[in-house]
Amino acid sequence: MITLASDFGTPYPAAMKGVILAESDARLVDVAHDFPRQDVRTAAFWLREVLPYFPPSVHLAVVDPGVGTDRAAVVVRAGDHALVGPDNGLLLPATRRLAERQRNRAGADEVAVEVFDYAYENPDSATFHGRDVFAPAAAAVHEVGVDAVETLDTVSPTDEYVDLRFPDPNVRDGGATGEILVVDDFGNAVTNLPGALLDGRDAATVDGERVPVGASFAAVDPGERLLTVGSHGNAELAVNRGRGDDAFGVAVGDEVRLGFDD
Repeated sequence: MITLASDFGTPYPAAMKGVILAESDARLVDVAHDFPRQDVRTAAFWLREVLPYFPPSVHLAVVDPGVGTDRAAVVVRAGDHALVGPDNGLLLPATRRLAERQRNRAGADEVAVEVFDYAYENPDSATFHGRDVFAPAAAAVHEVGVDAVETLDTVSPTDEYVDLRFPDPNVRDGGATGEILVVDDFGNAVTNLPGALLDGRDAATVDGERVPVGASFAAVDPGERLLTVGSHGNAELAVNRGRGDDAFGVAVGDEVRLGFDD
């Protein structure tokens, strides 16, 4: 299997699929092609949340504001998964989560995250490396096998790559300060605050305003605001049948302050 994810919309992903199908017998699965344009961090968050649910696969992901520049191309491996894409940090959060999931499932001491530089020369287009660089790379990794990535002439191990890590919250007695990481299509504003902070609470303050805590959106009446814990395990600002980002007046990157009575 090769999964595909990008900010390309349509019809560009079809060209990537054509290249892969011409060079491999892979089964292709689309993750998403409507990530916010050139927003590496948002795409990295969703890849981290989605890819660990796939069986062993090659994952092709392209959100690449630096296309056509001297930024490198990389193949990143975690156990029986490999990720292919630009060297801009996009792949690393998902790879670390894949390594963690495999380690926990197998009871292993460690599943290494390995990064390989992928060498390429003179692609047909300086603006469409998804088709001309990353699709052939994903096909090549699929054909040789994830466990044999290092046998490809085009790859070499590297310790020099762009990492991407999400900011840590500041948790203290009586409250916590975090950041809006992403806003999903429903308008739920996902923070970097661990959902465990809401355990056993009926309410908390968000930037000084008291807001109920609920295990589901239906814990409050339609149109009402709430704090809940998303499937990702983080606290999120939401509205039952509405948009949390609008109701709380927040956007990606904004600071969020939670306060607790106890």
